Amino acid sequence: MDENRIAPRRRLLKAGKISFGGGAAIDCTVRNLSETGAALEVISPVGIPERFTLVIEADHIQVPCRVVWRKGTRIGVHFET
Repeated sequence: MDENRIAPRRRLLKAGKISFGGGAAIDCTVRNLSETGAALEVISPVGIPERFTLVIEADHIQVPCRVVWRKGTRIGVHFET
C-alpha cells in the first residue's frame, strides 16, 4: 500500500482535548500524529465543530485544527499553523 500523505504519521495513544467555543472541551484520544495533522477518536462526534483547537497537555501542544474527514467515532484533522 502506497503512502500518499504530505508528512509521515506515527501511531500513538495519547489523551487530548478538543477545545472550542470559549471554554467548551471534549475528551479525545490521539491515535496518530504527523507534522500536518492527526487522527482523533471520540466517544461521540456529535457537536464537534469543523474548526477547533487540539490540546495534548502531556506534550505541551495546542494547535488550531480543521476537520478533513469523519468516520464513525474517528476524526481526521489538518493543523492550521
